[in-house]
Order: sequence, then structure tokens, then C-alpha cells
Amino acid sequence: MRLLLSGVILSFGLSSLVLPESSLAQAQSSASQNQINAMVEALRQAAPPKSGSKDDGYYSEWRVKPDTLKGWSKNCLKKEVTPAQFDSDAGLAREVVSCITRRELSKQLAASGNNETAAVRGVACWWMTGNYTGCNSGFTADYVKKVVGYYQKPGSKPASGTAKPVTSPSPKS
Repeated sequence: MRLLLSGVILSFGLSSLVLPESSLAQAQSSASQNQINAMVEALRQAAPPKSGSKDDGYYSEWRVKPDTLKGWSKNCLKKEVTPAQFDSDAGLAREVVSCITRRELSKQLAASGNNETAAVRGVACWWMTGNYTGCNSGFTADYVKKVVGYYQKPGSKPASGTAKPVTSPSPKS
């Protein structure tokens, strides 16, 4: 009985040593605010230019589709944002994009074992295609390379002006 109790105590003690370590790994997989800001800005800079048409189906400097915006704004702001609002309010657009980028970059950091370049590549591919992989050739590969280049550019930060980085995109629970 004494041996069994010692084993239980030892198991409990070991599990308490292991749990904080796994929690630390999870915390390290969360994207930092600097990483999020750099990713948001890289996605903005790599976005295709607006077409000559007023209504080309994409909105804001990030070139987001209305159906995508609907889900993202509901997820991040707990309310729908119209394409017109998203297009005309750079701060609102950056808030929504930052929220989604935080989620996706954190997922990719965890999936890649905190390989930042691989995570950025995964997010850029997802942004363009909805998949984290498969952007190895053609237009999507060029886009991913462009995003990675902007992300890695020294001093990568949001452009000055009305669009400022979101310091703590906090989706309301």
C-alpha cells in the first residue's frame, strides 16, 4: 500500500513538472504582437492592387471578399461589418485582419514547431487559397514569396497614417 501511495505521489509530482513545460511550449507558439503586426503589414503590401473598377469584389487594402469579411467580423467583433465599412475604415479593417492573423499565425507557429518562416508561408498560402500548403508554384508561390519578403524586411511595420497597428486585438467572448 505504501509503495502504491509513493507511486501515485511520484506520478502526480512528475505530471506537475511536465504540464508547465507543455504550457510553455503552447505559449511560445502564440504569435507576438510584433509578429502579428509584421504579418498584417506584409499581407497588406502583397495584396494585389485595386482594379480600375470601383466594384471589383474585394475590399480594403487587404483585398478581402465580402463573404470572408462576414465570417471574420462575426468571429472577431461579434458583429457583421459591411464591405463599405471595411473599405472606408482602415482602423476597423486592420483590427479584423489583425484578429484573424493572430489566430492563423499562432496555429502555424504551433504546427511548424515555432519555425517563423514556415508559419508565415503557411499563413500567406492560407490567405490566398484557404489551405496552408500547396503554394509551391505559379501565382500562389509568387504571392507567398512576396509576403515572406515583406515580413522579413527590416523594420517591417505598418505604414504611417490613419491605419495604426492594433496592440491587442481581443475578440469579445
